[in-house]
Parts: sequence; C-alpha cells; structure tokens
Amino acid sequence: MLKCTSCGKEYPLRKPCQRCECGEPLELELFKGVPGIGRSIWERFSQFYPFELDLEYSLGEGDTPLTKAKRLSKELGVRLYFKNETLNPTWSFKDRGTFIGIHRALELGFDKIGTVSTGNMAASVAAYGARFGLETFILVSSSIAEEKLKTLAPYGARVIKVHGNYGELYYKSLELGQKKGIYFINSDDPFRVEGYKSISFEIAEEIAPDYVVIPTSSGGLFRGIVKGFLELKESELIDNLPTFVAVQAKGCSPLCRAFNEGKQKIERFENPHTIAHAIENPYPPSGNAVLRLLKELKGLCVAVSDDEILKAQRELAREGLFIQPASATGIAALRKLREEGKIKAGARVVSILTGSGLKFLDAVKEGKVRECRIEELGECL
Repeated sequence: MLKCTSCGKEYPLRKPCQRCECGEPLELELFKGVPGIGRSIWERFSQFYPFELDLEYSLGEGDTPLTKAKRLSKELGVRLYFKNETLNPTWSFKDRGTFIGIHRALELGFDKIGTVSTGNMAASVAAYGARFGLETFILVSSSIAEEKLKTLAPYGARVIKVHGNYGELYYKSLELGQKKGIYFINSDDPFRVEGYKSISFEIAEEIAPDYVVIPTSSGGLFRGIVKGFLELKESELIDNLPTFVAVQAKGCSPLCRAFNEGKQKIERFENPHTIAHAIENPYPPSGNAVLRLLKELKGLCVAVSDDEILKAQRELAREGLFIQPASATGIAALRKLREEGKIKAGARVVSILTGSGLKFLDAVKEGKVRECRIEELGECL
C-alpha cells in the first residue's frame, strides 16, 4: 500500500500512483525484516523490498565504501566517514533508485520509462533504460550544457530539450506519462526512494553513526535514508536513530529557509544561483515531506555558501576524493556545525558523497603545470 506523506490517504500498489491528490509525495509502508547473506545489498536486505529483484540486470549499484577521513577527522575533532556514492555505475547515488524504479515500471507493465533531469539522474535512467532494453525518454532544460548532453548520447535514449518553466516539467511529465504509457522515475518517485534506503542499510552494517549529513535537493535521497534507518529501528536492528542533517546551498535553500523560519511549508526560492547545480532546486517536490521529517526527528538544516562549498571540495581532494560541488556541501556544513557547537567532539559522522567531480569540471581550476625538455628533467624534478 502507498500512503501520502502528508494527509495519510492510501493508494493500492496495483495502480501507477506517484503523488497524492493533495499534491504531496507518496511512500511505501515501513518494512520489517532480518538481513540475510549475499554478495549484494539487494540480496542481504531482500526482505525490505516489495518485490523480487532481477539481479541479472544490475550494473553493480550499491555496496559503496564507507571511508574513514584521516585529515578531516583530526582537524574537525570528529570521527568522520564518507559514504562514497561516486563509485556507482554512472558515478552517483541515483543508480540505486533507478534500479528499483525500473522494477516498479515493469511490475506495472510499462515498456517505456523516462525522467526529468539535467544531470546525474538523466545519465542513470539512460544507462539503466539501455540495460533493461526499454524505450527511454530524458527531458532536460533548454539551457543544459553540451558536455552533459554528450554523456547521454551513448545510451541511445530519446533526449528532449524543453523550453519553458523547468520547475513545471516534473509535474507535466507525470501527467503526460499516464496518457502516453511512460513511467517517469523522477527525483522522489516512491520506488526511487526505496532504492536510496539501501544506503542506510550499508552504513548500519559497519557503524552506528550519531549524525548523517545529506546534500538535499528534491528531497528523495533524504527521505530514503531516513526511511532506511526507521526500518532498521522498527526491525530492532539498531537501538537509536542518528540525527539527520539536510544541507543546501545558500544560493538555493528553500528547505533551510522554511525550517529556520519555523514555517510549515516551503516556498519557491526566487532567482536561485549556486555552483552546486546538482542541488539547485528552487521548489523541491519532497520539500514539505523533508520539512516534516526534520521537525519530527529533531534534525538540522544547514545552508552553505559557494566559497565554503569550493573550499570543502578542495579539502576532500586532499583526502583523495574528487567529488562534485553538491557533494562537498556536507563537509562545509559539518565545519559550520562544529564551530557553532551543535555537533560535539568525538561524534561519529557520515557524510554522503553523492556524485563524482567528473560530472562538473567547470568548477575546477587548473593546477600548476611545469614543462621541461627531457634533457633537463633531473633539474626540473
């Protein structure tokens, strides 16, 4: 059964429902289970999913490393770990949700899938659409960079540049998808959220974190990680929930603004502008759902500046990790929370690194490069 995250109205699983009539996102009930034995996260936690997964179509998503931060742990005075989602097949966390979302589309009898995205999710849906042999539609903004279009070309998806209000495209795609038989696995589709909760399962297999820091845009990733930990607690596999920290860029922070002002609903963020394009969503479709979770679970919401983001990206590079600016927001937020005394020394903190730096090279400055003749190489060294 699917249930509205706001009004509680229930919808049957046999119908392709993705949002409630009240306009808020839907969610599956909490699953209870016992982890099993298996090489993949989908095998070990199969009891936490509503249908059997065909692992022959997996591209190896999930089971990403949880890496201890050497320098930053010492500098920030916490036990910091990175959940490195850049090592998924298309270099971002989106692959987890796409894999589960396509299973849902097939369960309902769809042979066409799609998504609305200009970045990580576009590449993910295009890749998995090719893997499953489905006709795939990728709707992008008319202002999309050419380098991003090139990453979609090899998969053979039908890419459509849409002129007009990009914020309305999410809702328009769902409307047209029902009419034209296309299942749009958008940012906070209920089954995409189910895929993201696997991150929580993997973290809990290794440590019991005090804080989980999550770059937040549409809200699907945040909801998925929270749902995963709630299911672990319901199943008595963990004793306590971590504190969840939603992080946004100051140049586009509708969620943090509503949270810090004590509002019940988010409002559209006008004229957004940030280097962290992957989380630049002025009116996130799961914004109100995330806001409710933050208040119910006593979470935190932090907005960080572009300068702080770029500094954090360089700090992560010194840990050997090249990640996109949106992924670096977690470290920028952690530094701010430590300075404000909101996270105590010695706390166990997991920061989710959502996507690879190779996805966005414009933010990277060229390093110093020396040149010399081979005869002069000894002197140059």
